[in-house]
Amino acid sequence: MQEILYPYGKDKISYCFEEDTLSAVLTSGLQEYKSQYSQEELVANAMRAPLGASPLSELAKGKENVVIIASDHTRPVPSKLIIPPMLRQIREGNPKARITILIATGCHRGTTKEELVSKFGAEIVENENIYVHDCDEREKLINIGTLPSGGECEINAIAMQADLLLAEGFIEPHFFAGFSGARKSVLPGVAGRTTVLANHCSEFIAHPNARTGILEGNPIHEDMLWAARKAKLAYIVNVVLNEDKEVIYAVAGAPEAAHAEGVRFLSSLCGVKAVPSDVVITTNGGYPLDQNVYQAVKGMTAAEATVKKDGVIIMLAKSNDGIGGDHFYHQLADEPDIHKTMETFLNRGRNETVPDQWQTQILLRVLMHARVIYISDMDDAVVRKMHMIPAHSIAEAMTLAEELLGRKPKVAAIPDGVSVIVKS
Repeated sequence: MQEILYPYGKDKISYCFEEDTLSAVLTSGLQEYKSQYSQEELVANAMRAPLGASPLSELAKGKENVVIIASDHTRPVPSKLIIPPMLRQIREGNPKARITILIATGCHRGTTKEELVSKFGAEIVENENIYVHDCDEREKLINIGTLPSGGECEINAIAMQADLLLAEGFIEPHFFAGFSGARKSVLPGVAGRTTVLANHCSEFIAHPNARTGILEGNPIHEDMLWAARKAKLAYIVNVVLNEDKEVIYAVAGAPEAAHAEGVRFLSSLCGVKAVPSDVVITTNGGYPLDQNVYQAVKGMTAAEATVKKDGVIIMLAKSNDGIGGDHFYHQLADEPDIHKTMETFLNRGRNETVPDQWQTQILLRVLMHARVIYISDMDDAVVRKMHMIPAHSIAEAMTLAEELLGRKPKVAAIPDGVSVIVKS
């Protein structure tokens, strides 16, 4: 027997497989990588030797209006480790600088005060100027030009009016932008809804280079890069996390140079070879990325890359925050024919994209390739309406998978679907 632990919310679910059942266990080298430095030292070392840029204290000299774009509640970025040294270095360079922490919600719901305290600590929340971006707050958006995709680029005025624009964040494989981090702080992080919609159009989501681990020739990445340059993002601190959400690597400096180094490190550890299997069991890496169905699509794409056609994906995502978007739900639930919905999306132009269409499109792509059994705390009827099969344990899901396939399956385990780049 072989025991596999699957992150689920803030806990882990254990399941034991017979040896002849498992075809592969696909994990990234992030789990085994050990740094000789503590998390705090890794961030400090990166900031001490920034790539392609002067130290932050030097950049801050003479800058009166400094803005730090920070991740929101859906991202496991350890802001308590990153923001304090950024604030110190800014004030070392200019003690009188006005600093705003701008929360990059993209098109997500606003981050609550309780979530801000959890993320930054009470001291920063009480003493620093924090503004939560709202992609629909028209009076806060500035048009900065036309994206390579052809859509209008609107960015939060707080970011655009900064004398010095900075960002914190983390780098991980991303299911259509290639990798997270750096330029994503601007687009979609602090962009207007219409800009995000244009960037996430069906044509680009369907592009063969809009996949996990691919930057070159990725039209979504190219839009994001253009926006970050136009916004004059000057400096970032980005980290790489292991499955326990601990920092194992950090980069700082000019956005493109620092991000490229983080991507190089991540790519060396995350690539795994696909092992075609009847069933693939995966997760979204636990909390906070498995809080809703919307985010859980990310982990499904890792399974999609290795499950056989008409096979079964078993997805574990606690989904304690629900579906993650009304548009997302209704795009799935209101039309019983998933092929018809996909055709509708693909026939829409770049500037006709509707909210959450991209996430629905990717889930539809997964569902057209394999059936999905969804293990969560969700109501079974809701899961069924979203064209998935509900379950509440791996044992139950395995029984359902065997019934669907009509045989005892070969199973691939991907304990953390957002930490791997599955290559054919």
